[in-house]
Amino acid sequence: MFEQEINHHIQKHIISVLLYQKIARFSELRPPRTDTNLFSYHLKLLQKNTFVEKIERGYTLSPRGLSYVDRVNADKLFVRRQPKIITMLLVQDGYGNILLQRRTKQPYIDTWTLPYGKVHIDDNSVFDGAVREVVEKLGLEIVAPRHVGDAYIRVRADGMILSSTLAHVCRFELEDYSETEYVRWCAPLKLGRYELAPAVESIVTRSFFGDTFFFEEYTVDL
Repeated sequence: MFEQEINHHIQKHIISVLLYQKIARFSELRPPRTDTNLFSYHLKLLQKNTFVEKIERGYTLSPRGLSYVDRVNADKLFVRRQPKIITMLLVQDGYGNILLQRRTKQPYIDTWTLPYGKVHIDDNSVFDGAVREVVEKLGLEIVAPRHVGDAYIRVRADGMILSSTLAHVCRFELEDYSETEYVRWCAPLKLGRYELAPAVESIVTRSFFGDTFFFEEYTVDL
């Protein structure tokens, strides 16, 4: 649990920019029509409180900053005090290839993962949540995913918990799906060629065992 929450609108703006970029320049972080000295003051506060780091090419989220954004609502940056619960989609074509999706925000921006999304409080079941994510993330409507297992994923960096996630793994087959910049098919044995989000390869491997249902816990140190 964080002893400090980011509440000032300038600091929230800085964090919201870095939520969707690995690195940002000073000018990219500054809110419109904001006094330079005032903006610099709040940027330095974020650095002092170790949410933001200055590197050679600009500014980036520190491990503490990455851990913070993993716990917040992406729109309003309210802190979530509990692990994330998601449905994770293991999609295969007729050749056994796995559908990967590229992450577009932190933490783990630009890594490849299985398509996923948060479980909503108004989802009637894990199955309904998985079906909704299939529609929202992949634009498909007629599928019957099978809930094949659960994976609890803890990721640590610099001695702190960066993220903690319970993934309900749901599997289904798909005849064809067009690749894009953000969605790609990959043979299971070639997953190691990609920069994957934590535990993705382990979850795929575990899912291939063909058990009725599985539960695994993974702790990943970055």
